[in-house]
Amino acid sequence: MGGSGSISPLEKWRATREYLAWQLRCADQRVRELEEQERRKAAREQERVSFKIQPQRSHEGALLHRGDCGLYKSSFGYISAEDAAIALDEPDIEACQICLPDDVLPLV
Repeated sequence: MGGSGSISPLEKWRATREYLAWQLRCADQRVRELEEQERRKAAREQERVSFKIQPQRSHEGALLHRGDCGLYKSSFGYISAEDAAIALDEPDIEACQICLPDDVLPLV
């Protein structure tokens, strides 16, 4: 030990520091990935419990959809269940016949 081929304590600590920095970068990347997964999951949950109104078309009334209905894809304009129930009382807004939002709405 201690011959010309050995690594000095300073070199060992520099190598350790580089390895730990690499581990930290890996951990940071994994945290970012998990945060993004959580954000997407929260967005899906928000869609699931929200509703949206498809604007009136020329010959048809407006349609109320569940937030996750595939017939009307909109990433904004979500309303609460209470607002959706009130909207369905309007004469020019009907419930989507595919996602059936009125099946899960509270009575107002």
